[in-house]
Amino acid sequence: MAEPIVGTSVWMVTGGIGYIGGHTVPRLLAAGHQVVVLDDLSTGLPHRLPEGATLVEASVLDTDTVTRALREHRVTGVIHFAGKKSVPESVADPMLYYQQNVGGTTCLLSAMLRAGTMKLAYSSTAAVYGVPRKEVVDEGEPAAPINPYGHSKLTGEQMIKAVGEAHGLSWLALRYFNAVGADDVTLSDRGISNLFPLVFKAFSEGRPVLVTGDDFATHDGTGVRDYIHVADLADAHLAAVERLNREQAAEIVNIGTGRGYSVLEVIAALQEVVGREVPYVVGPRRPGDPAKVVASVEKARRVLGWSAQRGLKEMVASAWFARQALELA
Repeated sequence: MAEPIVGTSVWMVTGGIGYIGGHTVPRLLAAGHQVVVLDDLSTGLPHRLPEGATLVEASVLDTDTVTRALREHRVTGVIHFAGKKSVPESVADPMLYYQQNVGGTTCLLSAMLRAGTMKLAYSSTAAVYGVPRKEVVDEGEPAAPINPYGHSKLTGEQMIKAVGEAHGLSWLALRYFNAVGADDVTLSDRGISNLFPLVFKAFSEGRPVLVTGDDFATHDGTGVRDYIHVADLADAHLAAVERLNREQAAEIVNIGTGRGYSVLEVIAALQEVVGREVPYVVGPRRPGDPAKVVASVEKARRVLGWSAQRGLKEMVASAWFARQALELA
C-alpha cells in the first residue's frame, strides 16, 4: 500500500482510469483536491493516471482492501465509476452486471461505513428511465429500466438512498445521458455500441451508415438523443464534489445538455469535420426506440450550479480524431 495522503479533501475515484474517470481525476487535482484512484485495471488504462494521483490496484468487490485504502488515505468522499456499462452485454450476461454493479456498490458502501467515509457521488445512467413517457425527461419520471444494466444502476441508487437515510451518508446520483468525445486521444472511449462509433466505423470502412428509421415524429424523421461531451460530464462531477464538500445532499440529478441531436445531424457534423460526404442508408426502426429522449437539466443548474458548455461539432470532432489516433497507434 502506498504512503497515506495527508489533506482535508481527499477523494477516492473507483474506476478512475476508465473513460469518464480518466477525464475527472485531472479536474479534481487541478481544483486542489487530493485523489486516490481505485482500479482493478480490467478495462482501465494505467497511462491515464495523472501525476499527483495515487493508484490502489484493487477490485471494488474487495471490501477489506477498499476499507484499508479509505482509512489509510483518510478519504473524505468517493466518486464511484467502477462497473460494467454495455446494454447488449448486460442482456447476454445479466449475472455479470448484478455481480459487478450491484455487488460492487454493496461492497463499497460497506467499506465506506466501516471507514466512516460519508460522501458519495454515484455514476448512474438515463437507462434507469427505460422508455420514457415524455420527450424531455426530468428526475420525476418513473424509473422503469428495460435491461439488466439499467436495473443494476437503479438498484445501486436505491441502496445508496437507504444507506443515506439509515446512516447519514451524503450522496448525489448523476444520471448521465449519452457521453461522447474526448479531451485528448489518450482518454478516448473504447466502446463500440453507441451511435458515434457505429457511424465512424461504417464511414472508415467505406460502408454507408445505417440509419434505423426516418419516420419518427422529429424535425428530420430520425431519432433524437441528448449527447454530452465527456469533458462536460467530468465538470459535473467536480461540481458534485464541491456540493458534497459544502453541505449534506441526497439528490438524483440528470446530466445532459438539455437539447437533442438527430442521427442525421450527427452525420452532418461528421461531414463537416472530415470535409467529405458521409453516405447513409435508411433501415427499419429498432423495436422500442423512442423518437426523442432529452434530459431536463434545470435541477443540475439548481443543485450543482452546472450546465454543459460544448456543442455537437466539438463532440464529433474530438471523438473522431481520438478514434483516428487509436487506429494509427
